[in-house]
Amino acid sequence: MQRDDTLWKSILEDIFEDFLLFFYPNAASYFDFSKDFEYLDKELEQLFPPEDNSYQTRFVDKLVKVYCQNGDNEWILVHIEVQGYHDPHFNRRMFTYYSRILDKYDKPVTAFAIFTENNAAFRPCEYYREFMGTSILYRFNAFKILEQDEQMLRESDNPFAVVVLTALIALKCKHITEDEILAIKLTLARNLLGKGFSKRKISKLMNFLRYYIRFEKVEAIAKFDHIISHLTNRSTTMGIEEFLLDRAKKEGENNKATELITNLLRETSFTVEVIARLAGVSPEFVTEIKLGKTSRLPN
Repeated sequence: MQRDDTLWKSILEDIFEDFLLFFYPNAASYFDFSKDFEYLDKELEQLFPPEDNSYQTRFVDKLVKVYCQNGDNEWILVHIEVQGYHDPHFNRRMFTYYSRILDKYDKPVTAFAIFTENNAAFRPCEYYREFMGTSILYRFNAFKILEQDEQMLRESDNPFAVVVLTALIALKCKHITEDEILAIKLTLARNLLGKGFSKRKISKLMNFLRYYIRFEKVEAIAKFDHIISHLTNRSTTMGIEEFLLDRAKKEGENNKATELITNLLRETSFTVEVIARLAGVSPEFVTEIKLGKTSRLPN
């Protein structure tokens, strides 16, 4: 399964408030969400110019200025690194970022490392150095996608949980077929559509899902986009399964459910079980339609 970690850069901006609330549930009492976030990516690039003046995309990094509600700090900085490969020097890089950010802004900094790779042993969370009685210890927030609980993410009402869940599924599902990827992406889309998020957030998160877990075949891309566009044009709050079943009931269970299943049989390569789940009927009913033997109501 192919994935695109560069998409983290945009999704973090799209739902940054939810990112903060995901890690700090009481963030609204500390941060002033009435003021816009300021993304200082260009300033971060100036602190770390490419080596030998050559352009390199090695990792995803964000630096965000966040205003506070009250207290001694008018604003603070949030530094985020999304790391998708093993780097033995990652902890030192995080410390170097911190020292340069602190030197430039002289403001409080909280840092996050989000690890999207599948090496369970790779989870640096601090940098320590000591020499002849002089030492320094720098700790940062480490968040390992591979360690997250899939069920808790599915049940969460925070939009950032959808991002984490998408990344987790991409790590867990290796060496699978295009049809299996399609079924997985539709299940994730169902979970997203069932959350009742705003249309804007649904759109942003759906794009992350669409492009983060990528298909190789054009046909699979077309199938996914066709089904999702067909569904989201008519429903932004219901899941895929619920929407299909609701439409079948409203327009006449027998005829419309049969029409829906016939279309899925003709236009997709879904298994009988997947189609039955999407349509909200029994596998036996789908099999009878496939064989052209049914005239009864679906179970």
